[in-house]
Amino acid sequence: MVKPFVPQLVYVEPQALEYPLGKELVSKFESMGIEIRQTTSHNQIRNLPGENHFQKYRIAKSTLVIGLRKTLKFDTSKPSAEYAIPLATGCMGHCHYCYLQTTMGSKPYIRTYVNVDEIFNAAEEYMKERAPEMTRFEASCTSDIVGLDHLTHSLKRAIEFFGASEYGKLRFVTKFAHVDHLLDAKHNGKTRFRFSVNDDYIIKYFEPGTSRLDERIEAAVKVADADYPLGFIVAPIYIHDDWKKGYQELFEKLDAALPSNARKDLTFEMIQHRFTKPAKRVIQENYPMTKLELDESKRKWKWGKYGMGKYVYTNEEQEDIKDTLGGYIHKYFPDAKIEYFT
Repeated sequence: MVKPFVPQLVYVEPQALEYPLGKELVSKFESMGIEIRQTTSHNQIRNLPGENHFQKYRIAKSTLVIGLRKTLKFDTSKPSAEYAIPLATGCMGHCHYCYLQTTMGSKPYIRTYVNVDEIFNAAEEYMKERAPEMTRFEASCTSDIVGLDHLTHSLKRAIEFFGASEYGKLRFVTKFAHVDHLLDAKHNGKTRFRFSVNDDYIIKYFEPGTSRLDERIEAAVKVADADYPLGFIVAPIYIHDDWKKGYQELFEKLDAALPSNARKDLTFEMIQHRFTKPAKRVIQENYPMTKLELDESKRKWKWGKYGMGKYVYTNEEQEDIKDTLGGYIHKYFPDAKIEYFT
């Protein structure tokens, strides 16, 4: 079982100590005997320990930076929400395929932002602009927020903030099973708690450092019992030997474990595996032994926003994925909603 994340090294911005959460985290890590260093900015962490890139990368992934979120302009977040709410950046997991590999680039360390009330005030403004329409906020665009929250409780505060709001909803996705402290949050049905799931082959070979599938499913049952709206993201859907059988086993496990109360408002999102040229370079540098198939000649090129393109599966393969997994969802969870396939 993957233990809850504890950083090996902590950096703190001096201003972070002017906030209750900053003070609380520093005293928590001091009492645990973790080394704490000062930094002028969470974007400028230099001289990380390590002899070479490989070591530095792994140390960075277990380094936590306590800082302020200076930019309170939220990115738009599609396809699952209107905005991304920035509570943290970075992740302690080691998923080989992760898109954060390239967006985080040379800064794979984990950052948590302590000016939580200022972030909520900004969210309030976004909600006002769109009222009386509901505004959905995604809390996991740049991090696996659940993997960090047992230390910070920022996510728990966000759940209660949106639970009390008139026009806001929250959603996030996780590969971690450390959910116990979130079960008594006053969510008022306004937070959709989603788990990223995949077949055993992908979790075994490409998702080191995350909770195993059975642990995630067990956590999902607890979350459903706490009356949260529940969802699953099947991502990345990856074609490998016997993939259809592997994914069928995933849905059989979900079907066997989920009680009826977890099925009444259940959503699925499906995302096929894709990669960019820069991502391929970074993945092969960070995980030189990866079994991840990154052969451009086997893929279809798809133009993305801002002129950035990516390699996705061919049209035939995409149809096969959609029909196969869509078929399993309809068979095992006939009342569930498939939000999108991309």
